[in-house]
Amino acid sequence: MKTTTLTVSFNTEKLDALTYHMGKKQADLPAELNDTIQKLYEKYVPQATREYLDDKIARDESAKERPRRPARPAPAASTEEATGA
Repeated sequence: MKTTTLTVSFNTEKLDALTYHMGKKQADLPAELNDTIQKLYEKYVPQATREYLDDKIARDESAKERPRRPARPAPAASTEEATGA
């Protein structure tokens, strides 16, 4: 699955306070942000679209896992073709 990195601007002092207090409660900021983004996705993206994307992602991942067949070797040239006779 391909992922995208989001960049968010936030006041530095507020971020320091947030990470400090989250650390006291053993909370992880990136995990909390991922959970929030997931909830927004579920809130705004229609169910049918989510199901379609889930199926598409599963198909793409299973296609990557399938072993590829080795390429067939080129047929060997006959001795007449090789000697030019």
